[in-house]
Amino acid sequence: MTYDRLVCANCAAPVTEGRCPVCRASRERMRMREQEQGAFAGLSPAMLAALLVVLLAALALLAHQTV
Repeated sequence: MTYDRLVCANCAAPVTEGRCPVCRASRERMRMREQEQGAFAGLSPAMLAALLVVLLAALALLAHQTV
């Protein structure tokens, strides 16, 4: 479930609209949590695996050139 689908129990509106103080506080907490997760939080596992393969290939190429 994504954050844009959350419904506030206080006003029954989408949290992303921020209609009541509870919605606004929840929306702010979600924003802070997203910022704390770091740079790789939004990447899919497949993208992380691809980045790992590229990194390993670069290291192998560097090791091959130094020998």
